[in-house]
Amino acid sequence: MIKRILEEKITQRLDKGKAILVIGPRQVGKTTLINSILDNREHLFLDGDDSTVRNLLTDPNTEQLKSIIGNHNTLFIDEAQRIENIGLTLKIITDQFKKVQLLVSGSSAFELNNQTSEPLTGRKWEYKLYPISWRELEDSIGYVKSEQQLELRILYGMYPDVINNLGDEIEVLKQLTNSYLYKDILAFSGIRKPQMLEKLLRALALQLGSEVSYNELAQLVGVDKNTVANYIDVLEKGYVVFRLSSFSRNLRNEIKTNQKIYFYDTGVRNAVIGNFNLLDSRSDKGGLWENFLIAERIKKLAYDGSLANSYFWRTKQQQEIDYVEEVSGQITGYEFKWSEKAKAKLSKSFMVSYNAAIEVIHRNNFREFV
Repeated sequence: MIKRILEEKITQRLDKGKAILVIGPRQVGKTTLINSILDNREHLFLDGDDSTVRNLLTDPNTEQLKSIIGNHNTLFIDEAQRIENIGLTLKIITDQFKKVQLLVSGSSAFELNNQTSEPLTGRKWEYKLYPISWRELEDSIGYVKSEQQLELRILYGMYPDVINNLGDEIEVLKQLTNSYLYKDILAFSGIRKPQMLEKLLRALALQLGSEVSYNELAQLVGVDKNTVANYIDVLEKGYVVFRLSSFSRNLRNEIKTNQKIYFYDTGVRNAVIGNFNLLDSRSDKGGLWENFLIAERIKKLAYDGSLANSYFWRTKQQQEIDYVEEVSGQITGYEFKWSEKAKAKLSKSFMVSYNAAIEVIHRNNFREFV
């Protein structure tokens, strides 16, 4: 099993009087992570996928919860988003059972976030779990093996089941995308046209690394602009894609409203378009490398508890920086190149305007970045 960075962080939070929530997409290892944390600790496990559990935990009173929890001092509720009004139930447990350490996992942000954000204000530690990060992979299998796997990881992504099933990656990814793209997103978002969602996802996958226009996407998919915006919001909440906004300090020649959209996992992206050709034969190699690095950076920032803000930068004169970070007023730009020998255009106007440094991240130096 690949040891997760969050394991130590969560272990340190145990028995501090707050609920612990672990959220993220299906199949990233949330249940495995919490079970590992509780491995040597007696606990009660309740599975939200079980209809009996759902009935018991939907609007229970304090006495009913007392009977359910019994003498257990640790309670783990898995797939909590399946349970109606779960937020209020978690609030009662946290408030009324002070000696009980509550751990909760949820495979989708939709219902879980909606139901727990207000009831559990000030009562929870919330953690996002992503697919395996590069740091976790390298710590687990070592430098040499991870180096040998780099191109495979860009092609097939970082989901645990994908990493653990060498040779069957495509089949695993097919099942994974069908499961979490449609089971979770359609179940919790209220979207009634899965074929439109599929068309939009494919369009986003084919525009990897490019700025997206909601108007163009609307024409391509055959829905209105507001529907596109809604669908993209749903895909983001479901941890399928994430957005980068353009960086601007109100300089007139900068483009302020455009966005780039990336996939949290490049394997999922490649599954959406059905292309697992080797990198050297691909026209989208640059976009894939860029997506891989930014996704890994997002994981790193999240696990490190960083307050950095992430952007890209482009001017009307087509000057561009692939990725920009702002931390406490300090701005750094990053250009991504697969080959160390590839020439990167470093914008002097960006460096001068923002007193910023620009770093080039390539195949041979990316580890420090991720």
